[in-house]
Amino acid sequence: MRCLVYRLGQVEYGAAYRMQRRLRQMRIEGAIPDVLLLLEHPPTVTLGKTGQTKNILVSPDQLRERKIALYFSGRGGDVTYHGPGQLVAYPVLSLKARNRDVHQYVRRLEEVALRTLKGFDIEAERDESHPGVWIGGEEIAAIGLSIKKWITMHGLALNVSPNLAHFSLIHPCGFTERKATSMARVLGCEVPMGPVISGFIRSFSEIFETAMEPGSDTHLRSLYEESVSSLDQVEGS
Repeated sequence: MRCLVYRLGQVEYGAAYRMQRRLRQMRIEGAIPDVLLLLEHPPTVTLGKTGQTKNILVSPDQLRERKIALYFSGRGGDVTYHGPGQLVAYPVLSLKARNRDVHQYVRRLEEVALRTLKGFDIEAERDESHPGVWIGGEEIAAIGLSIKKWITMHGLALNVSPNLAHFSLIHPCGFTERKATSMARVLGCEVPMGPVISGFIRSFSEIFETAMEPGSDTHLRSLYEESVSSLDQVEGS
């Protein structure tokens, strides 16, 4: 199997959502192979389809004052925060050739994050009661998915060096007593995004047993032209 990987830089959440929807439809139709989008979002709070608004601890007006966007998302899970310094991975994968096993897919995503962190000498763990990756009870990677006709959308967010203060505006994943952490906090120093992305791609290739191929800018534009009016919103593509 092969997977096209795109390093997109910072992308507004709504644009990334439209990209994923278009890609998933193309994957359902068999027009493209698997795709992995790697990006960062500007400050954004998203609420999953099973989430509760009470887990957003400030009003929409207060979020706007802080220049934090708010989106109601079709993914599973509760409320989460995205922002610069957080690596967001959106795999558009077919599970038809992967046992059609959603539980196994979640475990593999967790393993990709665990191996990526281990490459930086960070030991993390699973919580069998909730998807994601944790360090001492603090969440360092969150998972939220949407699956249609066995094609995935949404994915995983790994906290590299985001503004952790923004997580205090929500109950992350609906937890009232758990907090978020980051690679930078654990290591006590800034962590460049580039090496984390490289480690993530390597781990993703190993866990999902797929050959990673860099997607071209030309291909990117042709894939998204029906869903995004302009790729000027995409920085670093």
